[in-house]
Amino acid sequence: MLPDGKPADVYSAPCPSRAALDRIADKWTALLVGALADGPRRFGELRGEVEGISEKMLTQTLRSLERDGLVERTAHPSVPPRVDYELTELGRTLDGPLRAVREWAEQYVNEVRLARLSYDRRTS
Repeated sequence: MLPDGKPADVYSAPCPSRAALDRIADKWTALLVGALADGPRRFGELRGEVEGISEKMLTQTLRSLERDGLVERTAHPSVPPRVDYELTELGRTLDGPLRAVREWAEQYVNEVRLARLSYDRRTS
């Protein structure tokens, strides 16, 4: 339910739920939520765990997740500086649904690859 009393509708272009869907449908979000599901991680740990993500994209995605209330960033006053990232309570609610999507991708990767090859043969 939106503040104006109307129900959220992701199929409606002006609905703010569309922005939430954009956030969680992002591949880096799905992977980072999974990486953080077992507890706090440092930036370097996340970069190592999520292969292929650039430092710039990792920084941008973590900032977006923090802005959306899904990740909490904790800076520890130490030398050298230490920063931990962890899922918030809201962020933890995404773990189940995004885990299902990640597992689906792993389970059906071959079917998707075969479908793409078949499509490419038919259309080229």
